[in-house]
Amino acid sequence: MILVRLAIKSLRSRILTVGLTVFAIALSVALFLGVEKVRTGAKASFADTISGTDLIVGARSGGVQLLLYSVFRVGNATNNVTWQSYQDIANRDEVDWIVPLSLGDSHRGFRVLGTSTAFFDRYKYRGGRDIAFGSGVGFDDLFEAVVGADVANELGYVPGDEIVVAHGLASFTEHDDKPFKVSGVLEKTGTPVDRTVFVSLEAIEAIHIDWQGGGRSQNTISAEEVRQMDLTPKAITAALVGVKSRLKIFGLQRWVNTYPEEPLLAILPGVALSELWSLIGVAETALVGVSVMVVVTALLGMMAMIFSGLNERRREMALLRAIGARPRTVLALLMTEAAVMSLVATLLGVALLYTGLFVARSYVDAAFGLYLEITWPTTREYLVLAAVVVAGTLVSLLPAVRAYFLSLADGMQVRS
Repeated sequence: MILVRLAIKSLRSRILTVGLTVFAIALSVALFLGVEKVRTGAKASFADTISGTDLIVGARSGGVQLLLYSVFRVGNATNNVTWQSYQDIANRDEVDWIVPLSLGDSHRGFRVLGTSTAFFDRYKYRGGRDIAFGSGVGFDDLFEAVVGADVANELGYVPGDEIVVAHGLASFTEHDDKPFKVSGVLEKTGTPVDRTVFVSLEAIEAIHIDWQGGGRSQNTISAEEVRQMDLTPKAITAALVGVKSRLKIFGLQRWVNTYPEEPLLAILPGVALSELWSLIGVAETALVGVSVMVVVTALLGMMAMIFSGLNERRREMALLRAIGARPRTVLALLMTEAAVMSLVATLLGVALLYTGLFVARSYVDAAFGLYLEITWPTTREYLVLAAVVVAGTLVSLLPAVRAYFLSLADGMQVRS
């Protein structure tokens, strides 16, 4: 305890340089733990992009590919699912609910998704949270559309605005003869829903009913004439499926994968999300690596500070030796100082982290859809904090050994 009190008094006599070093280490600790929180939060948010859906059904391809275009709106389907096949799946006894998805068109860089109003009731994210409307309501009329939060923010849409859907993803040809009116704007979810324009399946059929071979035919059909026609879809891109019992998921999946009428694929969203995360996990590792290097840099800065202070403290060391302190006491003093600095820095870093989480949590959730849960540090994080204290003590060993070998005569010399 005497050594600790002596170390604290010594540190207080150099409060400015010690304070700056402690603050630098604290910031690096806060950054490391912050990256860890963001990493785990991002992984959890990614895994919770879609929840409450038991199966995703589409044309036979790869599981990750089906997940990408049906949930993340990335890429295109290799083929469509016929409406008859969709109805066969919907009529299975195991199926509790089913939501069709039809992709292909776009609006000013955002994907347009044809679906039913059941999508807004059945699509869940982040462990079962419901989609909510920030303003307006769901589509009710044939030519009404619902836009995600990012679409509304970037393009400035509010309910009542008129939009025109473009044919395909990178096409300059628009369905301008059949414009849509925005009926509602969804709240931010942090999922691909935010960057999607939603219309009904019948609307997708309506805007393509007078198109042939990628272009409008000579016999154009007006919006009013379309309303009187049969707009039953001929095919869809994919479907979200919920089953009545979890025990029946694999049986239904097996039935879909062996469906005789056309090649189909049914995937478990959680399994496909895990496969996709493993593909992009390199970025996660790189992020952790960068934060570790920041902590190492801060600890090396502390070692440099101790080294640079040795010359100024030679007289102090010599006086300690003169009053009977052993060389190992000098070594232990410097290491104790480093341990105290590291401990204070880690505690300050934790305080900075949780203060930042408390202040920025709601903004990050609203702006990026990234939910950062405020919980006690995990076992892994406690181990990291302990490792920082131990590493901070160890990096002082080299300058402490140098001080150990300083002679009493060298310390008492007057240098000009």
